[in-house]
Amino acid sequence: MGRRNRRGRAIHGILLLDKPAGVTSNRALQEVKRLFDARKAGHTGSLDPMATGLLPICLGEATKVSAFLLDADKEYRFTARLGERTDSGDADGELLEQRPVTGVDVAAIERALDGLRGDIEQVPPMHSALKRGGRPLYEYAHRGEEVERAPRRTRIHRLERIAFDGRDLEMHVHCAKGTYVRTLAEDLGHALGCGAHVVALRRVGVDPFSDPRMVTLDAVRAAGSEGGVEALDAMLQPVDAALGAWPRVEVNTELAGFLRQGQAVQVPRAPASGLLRLYQSGRGFIGMGRVQNDGRVAPKRLMNL
Repeated sequence: MGRRNRRGRAIHGILLLDKPAGVTSNRALQEVKRLFDARKAGHTGSLDPMATGLLPICLGEATKVSAFLLDADKEYRFTARLGERTDSGDADGELLEQRPVTGVDVAAIERALDGLRGDIEQVPPMHSALKRGGRPLYEYAHRGEEVERAPRRTRIHRLERIAFDGRDLEMHVHCAKGTYVRTLAEDLGHALGCGAHVVALRRVGVDPFSDPRMVTLDAVRAAGSEGGVEALDAMLQPVDAALGAWPRVEVNTELAGFLRQGQAVQVPRAPASGLLRLYQSGRGFIGMGRVQNDGRVAPKRLMNL
């Protein structure tokens, strides 16, 4: 019994956690793993400690789909404070400069936002986990050092103004992976000529989880103490929920056996190309596949559910 407890439960699913402010993504992950007594767990892209919102946590075999969520588009609501720049681009940094917010109206904001939509380039912030010389940039920043960073391309699908009170500008952005919202706010402040930094940041979507029903850490704690593992497990999304936009292909037991041996198979009515969700008749989801150039379906990552 003791050995099984040390290893944890073989529980599989995705928790759509609403990460609170002031907590690192890794700390939230470790607490969820402990509360679920999960054998294996991982998250799908860190949020800054000051940020709140959607942090999908993958348990068990769901860790095999975490890379696809990491590469997915994201949605954020954030507030940029105009007229102030900080060394980190957010409210956790030290104030570097204050400027008057003059001549900034809704028309000027819309003109600036136009230049930040579509395909853009961003210089990664020094206060980021991007590595240089084997070390994350934030380690250099904490020592007061700045290193040269090459611009990186990203795509802003949608960038909308929600509210503006003359100082704080609330916005919604739908963007490709790797977009730095802090840099977006700084570039906006530069375009407006007054500087800006992020004072509030909330992730509200990770494709395909758009505007999802999230659960808080407090709710997870309460479920564990009041309802036990059954209440906890009821909070989980199924593993294949992360792949909802992929075409579904069902195979019989014989073809599933070949796939599990690593062999490509011919599947009637399969799509002509791309990634697939694979299901075995009578058993459910068995993993991810890819259509090869010859039209056969090859296993990409299979599950042990």
